[in-house]
Amino acid sequence: MKTIEVDEELYRYIASNTRHIGESASDILRRLLKLESQKTEPSAEPAPAGVQGEGVRRMLDAGTLAAQDSAIERFMTILSVLYRDNPAAFAQASDIKGRKRIYFADSEAALLAAGNTTKPRAIDGSPYWVITNTNTGRKRNIVTQLMAAMGYAHGLIERVSQSI
Repeated sequence: MKTIEVDEELYRYIASNTRHIGESASDILRRLLKLESQKTEPSAEPAPAGVQGEGVRRMLDAGTLAAQDSAIERFMTILSVLYRDNPAAFAQASDIKGRKRIYFADSEAALLAAGNTTKPRAIDGSPYWVITNTNTGRKRNIVTQLMAAMGYAHGLIERVSQSI
């Protein structure tokens, strides 16, 4: 591997075109430049750009989140929309954990058993539950990790996490 220096604007452009965690700058550039890949692509290929994130974009454009009073309500709405956008990819939510807490589970009992004062809530329209007794920064971190694992573009992830 060779090292090159790029300016901040170019770096952000490359980073904003990341499709999945662990995708290298070389892989991103090969894809953008339509060059043949030197290694096999990951098996969990994200949805095509025109399809993925449409529900999320509609949520942002419609002002749905701005109309809600609390960070918890915005957090729950975002999770529900993410699940509806791609239920199979949302399954990766169970991999997102804190040092001593699990954030997602398939039942309220599992979250209650994992810690005190977790205040679990069901994610609307999904079989998942999430803890809500976290500060806004942690909620943003959870959404950022989940969306990155689901393959959303960096720019969209930033917009959504900052809207909590």
